[in-house]
Amino acid sequence: MVPNAAPYGLVADAAIVVEAGVVAWVGKQADLPAAYADAPQHSMGGRLVSPALIDCHTHLVHGGHRAREFEMRLNGESYAAIARAGGGIISTVSATRGASEAELLASALLRVDALIAEGVGAVEIKSGYGLDRATELKMLRVARAVALARDVTVRTSFLGAHAVPKGADGDEYLDDICIPTLRAAHAEGLVDAVDGFCEGIAFSPAQIARLFDVAGELGLPVKLHAEQLSHLGGAALAARYGALSADHVEYCTTDDARALAASGTVAVLLPGAFYTLRETQMPPVAAFRSQGVAMALATDWNPGSSPLGSLLLVVNMGCTLFGLTPEEALAGVTRVAARALGLADRGQIAPGLRADLAVWDVAEPAELAYRIGTNSLHKRIYGGVL
Repeated sequence: MVPNAAPYGLVADAAIVVEAGVVAWVGKQADLPAAYADAPQHSMGGRLVSPALIDCHTHLVHGGHRAREFEMRLNGESYAAIARAGGGIISTVSATRGASEAELLASALLRVDALIAEGVGAVEIKSGYGLDRATELKMLRVARAVALARDVTVRTSFLGAHAVPKGADGDEYLDDICIPTLRAAHAEGLVDAVDGFCEGIAFSPAQIARLFDVAGELGLPVKLHAEQLSHLGGAALAARYGALSADHVEYCTTDDARALAASGTVAVLLPGAFYTLRETQMPPVAAFRSQGVAMALATDWNPGSSPLGSLLLVVNMGCTLFGLTPEEALAGVTRVAARALGLADRGQIAPGLRADLAVWDVAEPAELAYRIGTNSLHKRIYGGVL
């Protein structure tokens, strides 16, 4: 998955040398340097080896479910209308506030185990279902605990600006709850990035900018749910702040694509939410390509708009729904996903990078995008450990 190599950077009859959990050399087995000739060897049986997959946008820590809202949407209610009526994010807030840390961890581990079983080696987990200090901090502590309980890298995102609590004023909530909680979470070492939901049913660009100013003061990178349901200016805002990523981005324009490219911000495409909400506005993949915007894919695993627990299915959906090539889709859950999380040490198989690998029972990489509902993982290698 090294950029600008042959398709996929594929190397036939390859060998990978791993030392202390890091790739030391990779190339054709016939070219193996003499210094490694006597090293212990482990045959992968001619299988395809890729970087371990990376899910760069999830909400794995939450209480409850929203199956009833799924029924409501199928009966004609819109996502925005359900949210305004007290459903949506707010209903999950109630369930998450009522769950203990142990309960939240147990359910989160079930979800992360499903991702690990598909070759995932790193995952992002957001807060955002608390909307109060105690619950937001609880969610972030649980996210940190996931990484202690499983062999997986977890990057946390503070998403206190996910929704305005029922009956509250957005600006007052930011000043009295969200920003003070961010400062507290940062002081506890619980935050790797700051996220927000920039949308008519959530927060305006001006409000998100105030939050991002505090993130900058704390030295934290930012990312943003942007242009999912309408064009509000979130993508331009993300670009202005040099965000790691702008996510959803269905309503992005060509001007937005230029701004994202100039800032190096990744566009994270989330076909699970597009599919579940039965949206028709697709992200402007052609504009992203033409402007040189890197595109990642992720599950957006959450209880409402994307109850999707398969990153392999997302790879297929990125191709079938959004028109990505299989190579773009695989890059979107490896190399580009790593960039969307600021993880410079993985996402490719290259010397000096962490040896997080996935071994697949497939003949060629396109099979990972082609197959639907099939898990072809033979083995996941995390930090060089077989």
